Amino acid sequence: MATTKSFGELTLKQKIGQLFMCGFEGTEPSEEIERLIRAYGVGGILYFRRNLKEAQQVRRLSDRLQRASEHPLFIAIDQEGGMVVRLEEGVTVMPGGMAQGAAASEALTREAAKLSGAELREIGINMNFAPCLDVNNNPLNPVIGVRSYGEDPKRVASLGAAAIQGYREGGVVAVAKHFPGHGDTAVDSHHALPLVPHDADRLSEVELYPFRHAIECRADALMTAHVVFPAFEADPAIPATLSERILTGLLRKRLGFEGVIVTDCLEMNAISETIGVARGAVEAIKAGADLVLVSHRLTRQTAALEAVMEAVMTGEIPESRIDEAAGRIWRLKQARGLFGSELPAADRTRAEAVRKELSEAAVTVVKGGRHLPLAKTGRTLVVWTEPRARTEVIEVVPQEWTLGKALLAAGYDAEEIRIGTDPTEAEAAAVRSSARGASRIVFVSYDAAFWKGQSELIRELGSLGAEPFVWIAARTPYDLLEMPEAPVYLCTYENKPAMMTALARVLSGELAAKARQPVTIGAHPRASGQA
Repeated sequence: MATTKSFGELTLKQKIGQLFMCGFEGTEPSEEIERLIRAYGVGGILYFRRNLKEAQQVRRLSDRLQRASEHPLFIAIDQEGGMVVRLEEGVTVMPGGMAQGAAASEALTREAAKLSGAELREIGINMNFAPCLDVNNNPLNPVIGVRSYGEDPKRVASLGAAAIQGYREGGVVAVAKHFPGHGDTAVDSHHALPLVPHDADRLSEVELYPFRHAIECRADALMTAHVVFPAFEADPAIPATLSERILTGLLRKRLGFEGVIVTDCLEMNAISETIGVARGAVEAIKAGADLVLVSHRLTRQTAALEAVMEAVMTGEIPESRIDEAAGRIWRLKQARGLFGSELPAADRTRAEAVRKELSEAAVTVVKGGRHLPLAKTGRTLVVWTEPRARTEVIEVVPQEWTLGKALLAAGYDAEEIRIGTDPTEAEAAAVRSSARGASRIVFVSYDAAFWKGQSELIRELGSLGAEPFVWIAARTPYDLLEMPEAPVYLCTYENKPAMMTALARVLSGELAAKARQPVTIGAHPRASGQA
């Protein structure tokens, strides 16, 4: 990498390139991404699971990409923890947002981010699209849910600020998201354009609260939401990402944010199927965005770059706006050591200890604690639900270490049957057959509210067995709303191995559950107190 001596030496085309972050296919630099780097001088690269095998391969990939660029690249990833991670081999996957919200420890959240950040920076990743500062107060939210720290704006704010500081200490730029708040939507912006209808006072008290706190803590970067906010933007066709009233009027002028504004990916349907990616890039930069994400298709990436260049040439975008955005990106790269600095050392032993401590602190008993621990006599049937299809946010990886295996290791006679989120007739029949002779049934659900077949099977099994039916929500905690009368209900917010080990310890009585419920679940209110 031959670094330009100063920002002033960049050409207009190179400055525009700095405003773009692009993704690519493959585990080695593709011809397409090298073209974008060399011909357009793009300022950043975004990794997905398609690019990543294990840590050392990522280290080599990052090095090759940096060598291909004349200027330091931001290399970014969505490594939120829990259910939203892109890399699992060779790094420590920390519990996700809502699990950390249940653990309610600023100190652990900060340390987890610092340790994760150091591991990422060691393999060439210098930017993480985390934490989520969305306040999740809609049980039907299909895209945020357990990515949020919870429904209390103050808890979200305090834990979010701790994570931002931790990532910075670990050598990684944290990009807090999704401004002004994606937590109270019932539509996924990957598929359509959501709307948050609340008035300005409510938005200020709830949605904006964590972002104001992050700004006060001098957050480096914030990511925008492809969500319509009528209280701030009168045009119903303009989401926050494209709104000058929101990005410049609200975020810059009213809230005083001086860091980098990053768009969510413009290839999401909320943008690509409405205004379009190329036009969206122009409008986002006009609105005040600094760094534009186009994650997948080369044709859309080059079209967006060319559209912005054309908009500058015709005067639609003032060159001063390009200078402002590119200068802000350049200064952040300098401030966070991309031009060369000593990096913090990764401590995997401590990272593993923190992951274990957070997982154990997150297991939440919502109902039926008096029925615990579970007896080890007789056969325990574990029904393990897992997604079988990839989504835009969660790139599904089947878990090898499940609750059934964790209970076996804890001394239970445990039989486990795996089903999909929408169980087939054969899967449901196998569960019914095995349930007849079981001493107890432990059902591990996964977003049951979104899958009719899963919730119907839960209700059917809930009426069987001599011992109380034990229900574990291994993703959204709101599954209980499908059968509020369930006698025993616990939440883990994710199905990762460390969390299943911690859960087995709680079910066996080896570990006392002390988590503070981070959201209201029907008649069960959020636990009082702050993180």
